[in-house]
Amino acid sequence: MRVVVQRSKKAQVTVNEKITGQISKGLVLLVGVTHQDTEEDAAFLADKIANLRIFEDEAGKMNLSLLDVGGEILSVSQFTLYGDCRKGRRPNFMEAARPEQANLLYDRFNGLLREKGIKVETGIFGAMMDVELINDGPVTLIVESKG
Repeated sequence: MRVVVQRSKKAQVTVNEKITGQISKGLVLLVGVTHQDTEEDAAFLADKIANLRIFEDEAGKMNLSLLDVGGEILSVSQFTLYGDCRKGRRPNFMEAARPEQANLLYDRFNGLLREKGIKVETGIFGAMMDVELINDGPVTLIVESKG
């Protein structure tokens, strides 16, 4: 699994002009799933992201996690994270998992975050979505389950 993590002051996702999820301070996650991913990958990333120390403490150092600051998550499925652009001019999405598998792991990942007491809002899997955010910092990281 591959997740783009963006620290945000506020964010929302809209489908067909209707807000399906919105958060205040927290993280926007763009979540991609590949064929080999398992529940272990989802559990690893949920734990890593919940505890990633990317929020500033009183001294201005990135020492606090999402759990420490009581932040929220806006999680958006994003198969294009597995787009291969090395050849030609059109991305190849062969590494992205089939929708059925990806949706199951995406839902499990979000569920694991909720089990940690985090408010998780989402878009709609497979839909065309508009994502708006105020990137805080900006702080943007890519976190993967396999090294």
